[in-house]
Amino acid sequence: MTASPLPPVVATALAAANAHDTDAWLATFSPNGAVNDWGRGFTGHEAIRAWSDAEFIGVDVTLHVTQAHTTGDITTVLAQVGGNGFNGPSHFTFTVQGDQIILMRITA
Repeated sequence: MTASPLPPVVATALAAANAHDTDAWLATFSPNGAVNDWGRGFTGHEAIRAWSDAEFIGVDVTLHVTQAHTTGDITTVLAQVGGNGFNGPSHFTFTVQGDQIILMRITA
């Protein structure tokens, strides 16, 4: 995977997560957007917020992007995850529609 510029909405989402700004992070998702965290699905802002409060921004996540690649509406980011929850490398695959994220999938 090579580096490529991030779509603005993905860059905004990553910056908001690192700033621990849940409202700004959620604003990057469409109303029916979803997070798939290693096979567990969370759809809609309320469900995504509950997941994030327990396992993402709520545990002081940090995301250090080491690689990124965008093809069409799909951006895959390899990041070193830190904070008080999971720590280690993960792939974040964002599906973007217009200026909103419709899916963030987290995998190994």
